[in-house]
Amino acid sequence: MKVLPFLSLPPRLPRLPGPRLSTALLGATVLELVVLTGHLATYPFGLTQERIPQQRAPEQRPGPPLLPAPPAADRPVVLLHGFIDNRSVFLLLRRALARQGRRHLASLNYSPLTRDLRTAAELLGRHVEEICARTGQREVDIVGHSLGGLIARYYVQRLGGDRRVRTLVTLGTPHGGTAVAPGAGLHPIVRQMRGGSPLIEELRLPAPGCRTRFVSFWSELDQVMVPVGTACVDHPDLDAVNVRVTGIGHLALPVHPAVAAAVREALESQEAQEALETREGAGPSTGTSSVA
Repeated sequence: MKVLPFLSLPPRLPRLPGPRLSTALLGATVLELVVLTGHLATYPFGLTQERIPQQRAPEQRPGPPLLPAPPAADRPVVLLHGFIDNRSVFLLLRRALARQGRRHLASLNYSPLTRDLRTAAELLGRHVEEICARTGQREVDIVGHSLGGLIARYYVQRLGGDRRVRTLVTLGTPHGGTAVAPGAGLHPIVRQMRGGSPLIEELRLPAPGCRTRFVSFWSELDQVMVPVGTACVDHPDLDAVNVRVTGIGHLALPVHPAVAAAVREALESQEAQEALETREGAGPSTGTSSVA
């Protein structure tokens, strides 16, 4: 993984030579087909809501007292899937976060029959409150893929979820609305994801004092996001960093190892973010970085 320094300019798609872009697009398309095949195999296992684990008191053993775990290990991570999908899409990312010591990982399945993104955002809010009550934590982190990231953003920005969500990571989310959406005009939520929809315009409204930190991953080969820049957070009131991912498409974002590593870093980089703000001055920051 290669991370470039943060920039102050908004992200723009560079003009790559034709053959290079064609080769990269071909490779990304093949990877998308491989990911889709694997996901179809695991999809049935994510149709039901996950079972809530019983909380157990830590086992007491003789010897010196254990050192307290870092706060990031105790902060729950909520995983929110995209349109016509389920929690199985996060199988690999969930394992990667668990290996890094995350103790509380939770997935939410929302019904594909949900007709309003706002309703899904309200459901997410109730889910977050239940998780906080169960774990004794005041805040959570959220990782949302595609529509899931937009649902989480609406919860944070319009329903007061910023008091609960420390960091929101989005993967291929149409923050500015996408011109390409499967089944456009047939499903109400799909229409809400279109550029210029009332919901997208609602997210452009002022959001002073929003406390959540946004990290948005976008790919120049994401053929679901049109234009690709729509997957970037561009709002003057939001503390946001946009991370460019190279060489992969929409479906691969939640399963690619390099993205998983970058997501983990994003969830643990509060100190780096504070250092960035100190260097650039107080107030919300909007920057870009890259994952190769």
